[in-house]
Amino acid sequence: MKKKITIDGMYCASCATNIERSLKKISGVESVAVSMMTRKAIVEINDKVKISDEDLKKAVSRAGYKTISIE
Repeated sequence: MKKKITIDGMYCASCATNIERSLKKISGVESVAVSMMTRKAIVEINDKVKISDEDLKKAVSRAGYKTISIE
């Protein structure tokens, strides 16, 4: 399953790396691609694992950024 997260407060490649690292710490996340230009993260989640939108928001928040939306 893929989730697209729109993130506020990302201004540099280091910001994207911090968010990517935080999202990858969630058990069940298989891959993460964060684009500073589009301000979006694409998260690939193992279908056998239940990860809530709230879990994703917390990971973004831990990195110091704000989640605008999750699709």
